[in-house]
Amino acid sequence: MRILTDELNKFLGKEVEVEGWVNSRRDHGGLIFIDLRDSRGIVQLVVTPENEKAFKLAESVRDEFVLKAAGKMRERAPELVNPNIATGKIELVVSELELLNKSEPLPVNTHDDGAESSEELRLKYRYLDLRRPKMQKILKRRSEYYRFIREYMYERGFTEVTTPILANSSPEGARDFLVPSRLHPGKFYALPQAPQQFKQLLMVGGVEKYFQIAPCFRDEDPRADRLYGDFYQLDFEMSFVNDGEVVRQEIQPLYEKLVTEFAGKKLVCNSKTAREYIPKGETVPRIPYEVAMNTYGVDKPDLRYEMELIELTEVFKDTDFKVFKQPCVKALCVKGGAKLTRREIDEFTEKARKLGAGGLAYILYTEEGEKSPILKFMSETEIKEVKKKCNAGVGDAVFFGADSREVVNKVLGQLRIAFADHMGLKKSSEVALAWVVDFPFYEWDDKAKKLDFGHNPFSMPKGGLKALEEAETTEQKLAIVADQYDMVMNGYEVASGAVRNYNPEIMYKVFNILGYNNDYVEARFGGMLSAFKFGAPPHAGAAPGLDRIFMVLEDQENIRDIVAFPKNGNGVDLMMNSPSEVDAVQLEEAHLAVLPEEE
Repeated sequence: MRILTDELNKFLGKEVEVEGWVNSRRDHGGLIFIDLRDSRGIVQLVVTPENEKAFKLAESVRDEFVLKAAGKMRERAPELVNPNIATGKIELVVSELELLNKSEPLPVNTHDDGAESSEELRLKYRYLDLRRPKMQKILKRRSEYYRFIREYMYERGFTEVTTPILANSSPEGARDFLVPSRLHPGKFYALPQAPQQFKQLLMVGGVEKYFQIAPCFRDEDPRADRLYGDFYQLDFEMSFVNDGEVVRQEIQPLYEKLVTEFAGKKLVCNSKTAREYIPKGETVPRIPYEVAMNTYGVDKPDLRYEMELIELTEVFKDTDFKVFKQPCVKALCVKGGAKLTRREIDEFTEKARKLGAGGLAYILYTEEGEKSPILKFMSETEIKEVKKKCNAGVGDAVFFGADSREVVNKVLGQLRIAFADHMGLKKSSEVALAWVVDFPFYEWDDKAKKLDFGHNPFSMPKGGLKALEEAETTEQKLAIVADQYDMVMNGYEVASGAVRNYNPEIMYKVFNILGYNNDYVEARFGGMLSAFKFGAPPHAGAAPGLDRIFMVLEDQENIRDIVAFPKNGNGVDLMMNSPSEVDAVQLEEAHLAVLPEEE
């Protein structure tokens, strides 16, 4: 019977049989040592010249040959113990050795020795890259992660239901992947961006607590924290819920358990403002969207560190400094920032310019006093107030933003993240969770000069139909908030959810406000609206992004490193040569033709 390496310590003094890949081979003249690797670890094989057949084979093997070995487990000599592997105190004295398969010279490194191959090569030969112990560990951890989540959902009384992959196109905010129908020429399925409509229909169907680990498909540009094409989310929905707080309390313990029990990390909230929004008896803040934008400059703040945006508009309301004669003036106090070099400050200034700022004013607080090119333009009162409001001390630096509130928040919000990276404020051993709530239901589209949906039309506006009917002016409509909520983890949005708009009358009204008539709503969402007319219960849910959460929990910076077969940064599967052309017969069956690109 084949024994896996992590079980071999139990078989000291016994005959065993092992199989695996040659991790390394060392010929010491009279003895040959082979480190044999399987998915559980490494064991050292000892082949002696007395065993002529096995010794002859051992002389010819190379890295990644596949071997089968039988023999007796014995203790290593004390001076030969290897403390770096689990089987470091034992070794297998080979009596029989069999070659199961050879290997050509490898195009990528299969060891975790720091000599990692380029990402393009690793993705092209992913089946080899997966042999690395690091990747083996990731895949096992991901399996445990899914089991951990499923057990939690089952304990909470959820029913796992799978929903269709071939579905209809729906407005989820990204491009669909379309699938042509052979049986219905000219018509298309769409791969679901999310099971949104199906899970709401399950609520109508009486499945009161639904979940699935759902594959989702979106034609979005890839980035370090977003896979191209397909990804997985924990999709869940609950009936008879008309308050987002019910959903938050239902799922929040899962996040906390994943952080502390599964990942063994510390749950923190190191921002003073965020702590003010932690409800009594809870551990995670509920931060209103407007507060998040004004305090951190983003709607997904990393709360592992403080460094909040400091309001200074009132300080400079009567200033003579032309640069600060703006609708909004704010600052960031970077603790220890006075040590930044001129070159580093120039780099941050360039980043600010790329984000839309005219420049980046600053004050350095040194042992010799304040230093800055702008001090001569500021009054003594302004200088003192800035220091006081920013709580700046010796060794700190204050960086300013002055423009419209939108631009200032955007620029300083991104600089907050950049300064935290530079100053080493992001501890991998800590996880900061936050709910961001009360998103605007509508937003102003400056290009089109009209209102549009802030997120999607399926969220319930707080106040329901009454709030919609009483909003007459544009300002009043922009003040309507949705009972929508995002979960943020270490600066990543890892889930979005809402109380759903299950009432046809309200659904018509939210579109009417934007100038769409009922016929438009019926044409786009007729299936859901028809179902809602047959006694749909109030319902709410969310969809945590499992890939992104796992990336944070496992301290990975690139999301492609936590899935088995990802596509590269251009959306190409280098291993399977996908996407690829198809032959003329397949195109004809799908009633399609490929048109040449215009020159």
